Amino acid sequence: MRKTAASGEAKVAGERSLLLGIGISSVGIGMYIPFSLVFFHHVTGLSLTVVGLVMTVTGLAGLAFMPAAGTAVDRFGAKRVNLVLYGIRALGFALYPFAGSLPAFAAVSLVTALADRSFGVVQQSLIGEVAQGSARDRLQASTRALQNAGMGAGALLVSGVLALWGTGGFTYTAWGNALAFALAGLLVGRVRAVRAAGASVAAEAGSVGYRTVLRDRPFLGLTAANFFTALGYSALSVLFPLYLSTWLTAPDSLTGAAFTVNTVLCAGIGVLIASRVRRSGARRTRSAALGALLFAAAFVGQIVLGTLRPGRTATLIALLAIVVVYTLGELVHSPSGGALSVSAAPEAVRGRYLATYQLSYSLAGALSPSLFTALLAVDGRLPWALLAVAALGAALALLRLERHLPAEAVHAEPPVVRDTTGRPVPVTAAA
Repeated sequence: MRKTAASGEAKVAGERSLLLGIGISSVGIGMYIPFSLVFFHHVTGLSLTVVGLVMTVTGLAGLAFMPAAGTAVDRFGAKRVNLVLYGIRALGFALYPFAGSLPAFAAVSLVTALADRSFGVVQQSLIGEVAQGSARDRLQASTRALQNAGMGAGALLVSGVLALWGTGGFTYTAWGNALAFALAGLLVGRVRAVRAAGASVAAEAGSVGYRTVLRDRPFLGLTAANFFTALGYSALSVLFPLYLSTWLTAPDSLTGAAFTVNTVLCAGIGVLIASRVRRSGARRTRSAALGALLFAAAFVGQIVLGTLRPGRTATLIALLAIVVVYTLGELVHSPSGGALSVSAAPEAVRGRYLATYQLSYSLAGALSPSLFTALLAVDGRLPWALLAVAALGAALALLRLERHLPAEAVHAEPPVVRDTTGRPVPVTAAA
């Protein structure tokens, strides 16, 4: 890595190519995620019921494959596995228009789902492989901003395609996705690791398994804390629309407005907020805890709004204010929490560690629909109360874990500690 004179922060070799690749692939994702069921229905010609069933089964299979992806990262390196997954996704979307039968669609969907579900693990591992110190926090923030901007751009692009060619445009969209993933892979191939996966690291990775992760209680505590925060990440897409329509009886258009505000803020000020947090010198555990507290404040705001139920104008203003607070929580928590997990994972088994950590997001995403709808059926404020308690618990857990995690994980840059003579001494634990 090198440092820029202006910022004094380490730059990653091939960083621009890495970020450009992430942005391009996010455009591809945005072209099909908002329409996923309808997209595959029109591309393959299969019924919505069949498409939904296949997507559910292959999605669960993808979750089961994540530990294997972590092992592959430790054995072959994150960059190589990242390139393989981009290739699989490109090939899968190129083949979808020809998968008109159930067996063909199931086969292509299964292979693509394995790559999709594992990609988050591999991308996080890649950040750990190519960056160190505060550069990891910066890449986390830049990645999230580009993902939001790219997905928004992809959604707009596919809307234009459908307006021009109707539902037949979904086929062109599938091929556009294939091209996007192929280009992203070519660009990411230009990034260079800080330390290549050498023989000694590979040998060490091969001699241990997930037992190492399971024995690391501080990291398991970090993963558990992230599960509670991850429930909050599911709130905007799963709970918010249901809450608006059933409890507040507000127009569905507010959901679109909320998503727009969230996406614009994430893309527009995400890097700025993360930079301010990083330059403040805040420990990653504390900035992640602050993000969780902002989540809790937003959820309490929903409880208050759901209790008062003011008029339409006041509801609109309050909802947008709550979404702003929620988004700030996301922007503060995400870079710090991501860099914290990457830096807390030993290099030789980073893939296994991050596969375990990413399961907290996957499990929260799988449980949240049934959990939220069950609580919402009793009282519209109950799911928000659960989320507020979960976010507060996550913040407290992060603070308690601080002294048990490695110093290089807690601090974006190692703190300078001096002895009685004023000379710097090594730091072996979080100060």
